[in-house]
Amino acid sequence: MKMLINVPETVVDDALRGIAVAHPELVVDVGSRVVVRRDAPVAGKVGLVSGGGSGHEPLHCGFVGVGMLDAACPGEVFTSPVPDQMVRAAAAVDSGAGVLFLVKNYTGDVLNFQMAAELAEDEGVRVESVLVNDDVAVTDSLHTAGRRGTGATLFVEKIAGAAAEEGASLDRVAELARRVVESSRSFGVALGACTTPAKGSPMFDLPAGELELGVGIHGEPGRERRPMMTAREIADYAVDAVLADLNPRQPVLVLVNGMGGTPLLELYGFGAEVHRVLGERGVPVARTLVGNYVTSLDMAGCSVTLCQADEELLRLWDAPVQTPGLRWGR
Repeated sequence: MKMLINVPETVVDDALRGIAVAHPELVVDVGSRVVVRRDAPVAGKVGLVSGGGSGHEPLHCGFVGVGMLDAACPGEVFTSPVPDQMVRAAAAVDSGAGVLFLVKNYTGDVLNFQMAAELAEDEGVRVESVLVNDDVAVTDSLHTAGRRGTGATLFVEKIAGAAAEEGASLDRVAELARRVVESSRSFGVALGACTTPAKGSPMFDLPAGELELGVGIHGEPGRERRPMMTAREIADYAVDAVLADLNPRQPVLVLVNGMGGTPLLELYGFGAEVHRVLGERGVPVARTLVGNYVTSLDMAGCSVTLCQADEELLRLWDAPVQTPGLRWGR
């Protein structure tokens, strides 16, 4: 496989150096692998910290900035960051109002963020943690006990980030983050496997003419493999899988997310099919976001995330945000 890299061992550090030159509004500590908004800590503001394995860009480093995360901790490709990174990030963003850890439900992330919270509290930083576990495809996977954390992470980081920007307390920001998790569900589909720099070849075998329904963002197996389906058929399957679990009673936020290797031309067409299904099922749509946000390196495929949003969550979603990967308002 051809990749635009130097050597696999430096891929993450090279990317962090690139983030630093492209986004001077961020402070990028390549050695410690911590990315922080330049004005942190913001007086009186709850600090939001997230992180995880690299390869899911723009998640998480691309969501650091005004109205979203205060810091992100990137690990090696598809590998959890270590507690020391998280402790440094917490110290860098703590203004005295406390720090909220937003954690995707993968075993390494959960254990390391838990250890980091204990270490940070030993240093006098009050920490709360919220677990994101939105994937309805499988109950347990190769990397999790329980549901995987996937596309809803974007909704959680954006809405909790807006509340923190407004000056909400740590308890309030954590409560809103948990409400978003409870209100969100996701389902992913792979049309082709992703390739990690270290392996240099596809992570799994997906024969021509087949797709994987319910795939995880690290290439974990999903519910089943089927012969290739049309965008219309995939939308019917994915949306119905989400609705069967979510059963929304309010308008929904819709994320049509690319896995990294699918052109926007296809994603927009798929987004139209998602809207069609929701309309046929009587589910009103409040907002729609289409693009590559929670990716899996170069995987061909997509995911659908729905979040039922009341007026408060919708207001916080619409609030201004200025990050490398998501920006509107102001």
